[in-house]
Amino acid sequence: MNPASPPPDSAAELLEQVLAPLLRDFQESFERGLVLLDHCPYRVLQGPDRQALRSRLEEGLAGLAAARLLRQATPAPMALEMATIAPWHQLVVEVWSLSAALRAAGVVVG
Repeated sequence: MNPASPPPDSAAELLEQVLAPLLRDFQESFERGLVLLDHCPYRVLQGPDRQALRSRLEEGLAGLAAARLLRQATPAPMALEMATIAPWHQLVVEVWSLSAALRAAGVVVG
């Protein structure tokens, strides 16, 4: 929640203030992961692992798009289950790990 914003009037507003930025952060991280993969030398991440990560990132982006569409199409406030969000968190950790590996290898990605 942004400290400068007024407190939410309802649970629905609170849910939106928490979930919308979280979904945006996931999307930015997954997109960043794809960029990192595009610049990742094979000495840092081999072919099968690279393709598996790319597939998970693309699936994550598709899942985020579907979650957003479902939330927009539902008239009542809708949260997401931890079973949905937990794999996305793990994927963010993988992107961070790839970023760290690239830095350790001296690869600079703008």
